[in-house]
Amino acid sequence: MVIEAKSFDELSVEEIHDIFKLRSEIFVVEQDCVYQDIDGKDEKAVHVIGKKRGEIIAYTRVFKGGDYFQEASIGRVAVKKSERKYGYGKDIVKASILAIENHFLETTIRISAQLYLERFYHDFGFHQVGEGYLEDGIPHIAMLLNK
Repeated sequence: MVIEAKSFDELSVEEIHDIFKLRSEIFVVEQDCVYQDIDGKDEKAVHVIGKKRGEIIAYTRVFKGGDYFQEASIGRVAVKKSERKYGYGKDIVKASILAIENHFLETTIRISAQLYLERFYHDFGFHQVGEGYLEDGIPHIAMLLNK
């Protein structure tokens, strides 16, 4: 998998289409969750894209502090279902942390993690802050990484 980070303006129309398609496949169809994915925040984000044979198979969007949360943040972490067995989730999260450090020069990162992924993010150094909550009907927790 080849990973690159791009601002919204650097994305091609095809990449934007493929990002929205992947996010919809996972967050709307697979997780059976009706919510507004296109939220007006993509224009502020840096998009971390993992491609395999030219196809986007892994993705996140990252924000500088103040654009989503007070701290820098990672969101919309997505890996195509057929590609999850290869560990690309770890690769795209590592690349996202580096993108925040390189693009925004920030080392404190907040995420809103689905509860079942707590251990996954803990392995990167994230720790839970506060109580759990429901977001779009799915149990979540806030997590912080302080490097």
